Amino acid sequence: MVIKGIPFFACLSEEEIAELKHILVEKHFSRNKIIFLEEDTQNYMYIILSGKVKVVHLSPDGKEHILAVHKTGDFFGEMALLDGKTSPATVIAMEDTHIMIMSKKDFEEYLLKSNKVLRQIISILCSRLRESWMVLKVLSMPRAEDRIKTVLKLMGMQYGVKDKRGTVITIKLTHQDIADYSSVSRETVTRFLNKLVRDGEIEVLDDRNLLLKSSFS
Repeated sequence: MVIKGIPFFACLSEEEIAELKHILVEKHFSRNKIIFLEEDTQNYMYIILSGKVKVVHLSPDGKEHILAVHKTGDFFGEMALLDGKTSPATVIAMEDTHIMIMSKKDFEEYLLKSNKVLRQIISILCSRLRESWMVLKVLSMPRAEDRIKTVLKLMGMQYGVKDKRGTVITIKLTHQDIADYSSVSRETVTRFLNKLVRDGEIEVLDDRNLLLKSSFS
């Protein structure tokens, strides 16, 4: 079962995993549906069974800025359960997505009492902090091209699979997704990606995944 591969749960025994199955609630969200708004984040933790979601900040004029992308096996919402504070973000399904939900009450009863889980939490929070640093790095770059390249590097680090050709980004990202992550226009992303293809730094594969070639820097 996918939850066994999630850091929070990987350290638990088969018996403990079996207990969790009775308290997790499964839900389905269609593409572009909002999974939760900022005010909901302190109540639940979410585990992705299948699909992909984006964590976005909405500006006053309605423009999205992507803070993170999560795929099958990832989870989110754990920080709000720990400190009881909401996050300034909204989570939206990027494709049809199945999610399991754990309530704050069950999170505290079944997970926080385990020292093994607490050690995992520390590791995960460190990882989340590094991701935040990378997002800040992207936003601080004055050149659009540098922002786009840094986003591609981040996706390669988080979701890349290395082979003899380079690094394949295993989640499908539209030009608009990359634009929202980079805080640039979609037209700028399309123009720059075409340049990277011409220069031999990236390749769009038959399954629409991006290949970052060894020459990509």
